[in-house]
Amino acid sequence: MAVNASFVADDLPPLPSYVLTPREPLFPPVPDNIVALILPILAYWGVSMIFHCIDVYDYFPQYRLHTPAELLKRNHVSRADVVRDVILQQVIQTIAGFSVTYFDGPECIGREEYDVAVWARRIRMTQRIVPGFLGLLGVDSLGLSKNLSNFPALSAALAGGFYPDLWQTSVLENGREIVTPAFAGWELTLAQFIYSYFIPALQFLIAILIVDTWQYFWHRAMHLNRWLYVSKRAAVKFHSRHHRLYVPYAFGALYNHPVEGFLLDTAGAGVAFLITGLTPRQSMWFFTMSTIKTVDDHCGYHFPWDPLQLITSNNSAYHDIHHQSWGIKTNFSQPFFIFWDRLMGTRWEGDVTLRYERARAAAEKQVERERQENNGEDINCVLDSEPGPLDAGSEDMSSQEKPPLKIIPRATRSASRRVHGVNGSIRQK
Repeated sequence: MAVNASFVADDLPPLPSYVLTPREPLFPPVPDNIVALILPILAYWGVSMIFHCIDVYDYFPQYRLHTPAELLKRNHVSRADVVRDVILQQVIQTIAGFSVTYFDGPECIGREEYDVAVWARRIRMTQRIVPGFLGLLGVDSLGLSKNLSNFPALSAALAGGFYPDLWQTSVLENGREIVTPAFAGWELTLAQFIYSYFIPALQFLIAILIVDTWQYFWHRAMHLNRWLYVSKRAAVKFHSRHHRLYVPYAFGALYNHPVEGFLLDTAGAGVAFLITGLTPRQSMWFFTMSTIKTVDDHCGYHFPWDPLQLITSNNSAYHDIHHQSWGIKTNFSQPFFIFWDRLMGTRWEGDVTLRYERARAAAEKQVERERQENNGEDINCVLDSEPGPLDAGSEDMSSQEKPPLKIIPRATRSASRRVHGVNGSIRQK
């Protein structure tokens, strides 16, 4: 428990004393910092299962970005492998988060009134510069203050924060009473707004900008750097693993190589958390909403009523383009806004309707061909071949940057095109 008492002898109102006490957990007895690590995982699987049920029972086919045939024939990884890798990333994410917060002391409360008074003081001191500033503009602030005497608050602010009628009685620790200046009501109201709403909103905005910046440049590097995409010598598939999903679905949002998952998602969120100084309860909101937004971006549906898809242009339809062979070098921004794609010239431009229609038709033909070859029975399997970073480097990508070296051997690439009917049909002029 900590105690503070602060009084000053100048004409500023004194700061109140405060007593710090540990904050009770939101869900006793689990500490808030642990809850902040658990909630994103629960949100990930909860929201994913909602989209999964919509997908399985085909509730809103009119809003699908891809058909069930595409989901089956275009992806290069089974759902079981996706679940395994996502769980592995979430384990790593939880361990990393726990390591960061383990040495933090308990969150304390009790100084809220003191912090509001600090902001009220800053507002009072800001008023001191008003006469001088207006004087530079040729305005007689003191004369204007006298003319506005019927508006006491405005008059006092124009006079440089001079409130001759605002006084209060304060009691010192020894019991002695003294008369000190007091804050105006509007100063306390504005200070309360800044402390309770503006500062937290600014923290969230900065955290979002940090995550967007971190993810954009790392994500882009993973496409431009061959080693970060797939290391042939080490036989390690980094970012290319995520692009086995040509047709994204909700619980595949965090399907990554563990190294990529830690570097791109876990580290980025951790840096934003540390720089902005989010409290444990603020981090609950930030981490959980970031997770839900990522799941929504991979859900495979473009709902007109989905608020997460309406708030920003970075939605499921936008990110789905990046998962296509012809759009893999564009739309790197994740998970909130697309300003980096706009600034860096990596935003996909042009209509994609025909490309999607070709992919749907090719997948349907593939399913029908397999059904005929197997006496009318469907074969529910995925491709084993690994898409290279430039399985995207096709004729349709002529306007995009092409790397100087092919990643996938010619034989493998040719076999992939023969089996993967969608890619072949998309590349046809």
